[in-house]
Amino acid sequence: MARKIEVVDYNSEWEKMYKVEEKRIKSALGKNCAAIYHIGSTSVKGLKAKPIIDIMPVVKDITLVDESREDLESLGYEYKGEYGIPGRRFCMKGGDNRTYHVHIFEVSNQNEINRHLAVRDYLRSHADTAKEYAELKTCLAAQFTYDNDGYCDGKDTYMKKLEQDALEWKKEQERRGSSISMGMSIGMCFGAGIGAAIGAAFSNIGMGMCFGVSIGMCIGMAIGAMRYRDDDRGNI
Repeated sequence: MARKIEVVDYNSEWEKMYKVEEKRIKSALGKNCAAIYHIGSTSVKGLKAKPIIDIMPVVKDITLVDESREDLESLGYEYKGEYGIPGRRFCMKGGDNRTYHVHIFEVSNQNEINRHLAVRDYLRSHADTAKEYAELKTCLAAQFTYDNDGYCDGKDTYMKKLEQDALEWKKEQERRGSSISMGMSIGMCFGAGIGAAIGAAFSNIGMGMCFGVSIGMCIGMAIGAMRYRDDDRGNI
């Protein structure tokens, strides 16, 4: 019988389940594991999801993952190799009652890594989009209860647009953070100079520096935010 597609309300146990499995997978991959992330719908608080925990380990060398196959299988995983995506190693647990999906990528595969993390973070930050996505999944699960291909095809167009929006949002967040960091650095240097002069005038360098750096940081943040807005207008 085909596997049942089921979308359920968010369960706070999902995060605990991820934490337990994270430790096991790290141990199986050993020193090759550079990082590991909870991704997919179960990683977004409040979002309805299929009750399958998606985990993304990032490794130094993807070819060495094959040497960890037996260790992963000892945890109950089916080792599927690339499974349709070049450069990936995919494992799943639970058979027809699926509980975990593990998507392993090499640290150099930034396109895939960024894609998954951008969508996760975007949904965490955009409640309206998360609600819309949940409604779509619920509708598709009712329509394609025993048809996984139909379920996936039904959300394909939506997911492509969501990924595009998420990646653009992430790029904007990074650009904003870079502008503010630069502004704060400039402000702190300026503030340190002013603070030293004030401290010398009042024979209290420490107090002067604290005052100057604090003022400089505030000015720097404002400069960084202004620079970001100017750059943003230039991109319109």
